[in-house]
Amino acid sequence: METVHLLRHGEVFNPDNVLYGRLPGFRLSDLGVAQAKLAAEFFATKEIGYLVASPLQRAQETAAPIAAVTGLTIATDEDLVEAANFLEGRNVAGGKGLLRDPANWKYLRNPFKPSWGEPYVEVATRVLRAAGAARAKVAGTGKDAVCVSHQLPIVSARRQAEGLRLFHDPRKRQCSLASVTSLTFDGDVVVRVDYAEPAASLPAGHGAGA
Repeated sequence: METVHLLRHGEVFNPDNVLYGRLPGFRLSDLGVAQAKLAAEFFATKEIGYLVASPLQRAQETAAPIAAVTGLTIATDEDLVEAANFLEGRNVAGGKGLLRDPANWKYLRNPFKPSWGEPYVEVATRVLRAAGAARAKVAGTGKDAVCVSHQLPIVSARRQAEGLRLFHDPRKRQCSLASVTSLTFDGDVVVRVDYAEPAASLPAGHGAGA
């Protein structure tokens, strides 16, 4: 069996509270850098054979300390990218102000899909595909793989793997900044899910728009 760790990136520098989604130029904050370093320390205690990240800057920066402690090169997989969102770029992170603007109402008609962006099922499918590809890279080596991604993609993949409905209450997500959701595979099947927060000793940070 192989384990693939889905690492959420650290806190992003976002003083304007923008829902940044896939927008370029959003880097880690000082707290995010510290969170990434603690995540790297967590993985330094494990045998890691493959490291891959979303192409977005915040994920690549979170992967960098892991590359430093493991000596691995950071691969990039588009399947790990943040979920597409039609509201990105707006000052609506956290949901504040969404309902006050009639221009947003058309995006809120079906929260089960959701209608404001990439369907949950598509997000879950591609992230599990990336996790499966990472598993294949370490198959038979006795080592684990690390995939650096984003909150909603990780949550969607976990819920799909656990057989839960993909529509959920975002306030109840177990996926804090720089947290690790570990999927253990037996062949192509996820047989166990574990969760850890290597950066729990640091402030929780502000994760909206992550």
